[in-house]
Amino acid sequence: MTGYHLAQINVGRFLAPVDDPRIADFVANLDRINALADETPGFVWRLVGEGNNATDIQPRPNDPLSAINMSVWTGLDALAGFVYRTAHRDVMRRRREWFEAMETYMALWWVPVGHVPTIDEALRRLDVLDRLGPTAEAFTFRDPFPAPDATPVAPVLDKCA
Repeated sequence: MTGYHLAQINVGRFLAPVDDPRIADFVANLDRINALADETPGFVWRLVGEGNNATDIQPRPNDPLSAINMSVWTGLDALAGFVYRTAHRDVMRRRREWFEAMETYMALWWVPVGHVPTIDEALRRLDVLDRLGPTAEAFTFRDPFPAPDATPVAPVLDKCA
């Protein structure tokens, strides 16, 4: 047991406004996938806006097509299990239908148990990963770092296409 949980940020830029018919299938899957996350062992918290998702939260206020997803999990295995071994994977495989391709769009980092990361904090972690590559401050499934009080962790090499 560790005194840390794993936080994640995932950002994107929609190909069209969230209420556009081209994005409708993504939006139609949100409640189902969010409910799945909420019920997955190891889930701790996720960012929500006015509804049960975060589509109304714009991480980059000057860009109305920007999107964000943030969550906290008990550890790397719990998050990887949800991302790569549930119905989430099927939706994620279709991301290019709804989102522009981005070089760096996801970052992971450790937070003390009970800490809820802010959007600014998460965007800073994403920026660190983009500038420096994987470090203890921000990393990826492929290049993980252990929690400050834990033993090393193994890379997660699952793929979504």
